[in-house]
Amino acid sequence: MKLLLTGATGYIGKRLLPVLVDAGHKVVCCVRDRRRFSLPSSIRHQVSVIEIDLLDEASLAAIPKDIDAAYYLVHSMSASDDYQELEKRSAINFRNALATTRVQQVIYLSGIVNESNLSKHLSSRKAVENELSEGSFSLTTLRAGIIIGSGSASFEIIRDLVEKLPLMITPKWLKTRCQPIGVSDVLSFLSKSLLNPKTYDQSFDIGGPDILTYKQMLLGFAEKRGLKRVIWVIPVMSPRLSSYWLYFVTSTSYRLAVSLVNSMKVEVVCRNNDLNRLLGIEPVGYMEALGKAFQRIESNSILSSWKDAYSSSGIRFNISDFIEVPTFGCFVDKRERQVDDVEMTLDKIWSIGGSTGWYYANRLWKLRGFLDKMAGGVGLRRGRTNVNSINTGDSVDFWRVLYADRKEGRLLLFAEMKLPGEAWLEFKLKDKRLEQTATFRPRGLWGRLYWYAVLPFHGLIFSGMIHTLAKTDKT
Repeated sequence: MKLLLTGATGYIGKRLLPVLVDAGHKVVCCVRDRRRFSLPSSIRHQVSVIEIDLLDEASLAAIPKDIDAAYYLVHSMSASDDYQELEKRSAINFRNALATTRVQQVIYLSGIVNESNLSKHLSSRKAVENELSEGSFSLTTLRAGIIIGSGSASFEIIRDLVEKLPLMITPKWLKTRCQPIGVSDVLSFLSKSLLNPKTYDQSFDIGGPDILTYKQMLLGFAEKRGLKRVIWVIPVMSPRLSSYWLYFVTSTSYRLAVSLVNSMKVEVVCRNNDLNRLLGIEPVGYMEALGKAFQRIESNSILSSWKDAYSSSGIRFNISDFIEVPTFGCFVDKRERQVDDVEMTLDKIWSIGGSTGWYYANRLWKLRGFLDKMAGGVGLRRGRTNVNSINTGDSVDFWRVLYADRKEGRLLLFAEMKLPGEAWLEFKLKDKRLEQTATFRPRGLWGRLYWYAVLPFHGLIFSGMIHTLAKTDKT
């Protein structure tokens, strides 16, 4: 079968793609920016890539006419304040574009919507479902609540809270019930619903066997990690304060924190589990889903992370807009060092950020991350998806990977921190010569003042960084 996969660079899309290829399907991946989509060589023969923007009707002409089914995995609740209208318009454009194809089925991953008083986020998901249901194809909607898996937003937020806070004073929505589901089970439902007539023109709630409050989920995580945690629930924390609490303690963006808090006030429990019987799937419980997530983390085999989505920073751009580092009107800090062991230096560069740190003056990097967080930026808490690999489009602390080619010896990062301008950090290794370049394009007077204010720190940090990267030892 020939399938269309939207959201191919997203958390679920990246994980669903190899499942579909393993089943023998040919997959057409829809991306906004081809440069940030890295395909494993093992599946390239089964995958083609097209660039489309669901808000640009003309770009949708690139969708092949001979697709048999499509997955709609597009969500943008933290992309902008008017995401409801954007999501609705995207769904309408997608529906209209598919009218000219032979597509039989569209599978849409939505959220559980079983209360009349829905959050803005869940109302938007329901509106998208309504629009897609008007199409000439059969629509299958799978509604999930909290998805538990390595790199998922829910898992990472729970991990941030439990591992950082021995004592939590929390808002009353921690008593709200939900029905979490493991990401592997979500993938099973998505793949087994494909071109199954019994799922056509229906919506199904999917969830694990456990119905838990958010407090129970936090305490369950603590138990799994062998941590003792105390949680006090108070009735006076407003949604705004709750959002700030999530934003400052976890790696989430403020917009995403607002959307999550508003959704967490709504109970999300499955009304029916008919699909379990229909497809022969028995979802695992919450604690087992946590165990699978930790196995992924411990083996450094995390396939995708919500932090790699542009929504984790609130910045929307195409990599192609910044892949060419400018020179005119820019401040540049360029340093070179001779390298004794090329492979060891490459290992260091490809492990930069996250738990590894930045090789020199890590306290200053953490201070810069804290100041960025206070200014409404992403800070350093996003870390990195995988300890040993870097791909174009990944997030690395408060940087975005624009280009990564180990054979070429080049890594290019673009700053997503709050700045009065734009910043790049580039590493090039050729002929045992390491070149490290920091470029800053200021925006107005404040940008120029900023550069001169941090110049003494740059002299210390960048000199120490390249010296450590070029050294033969691993420290």
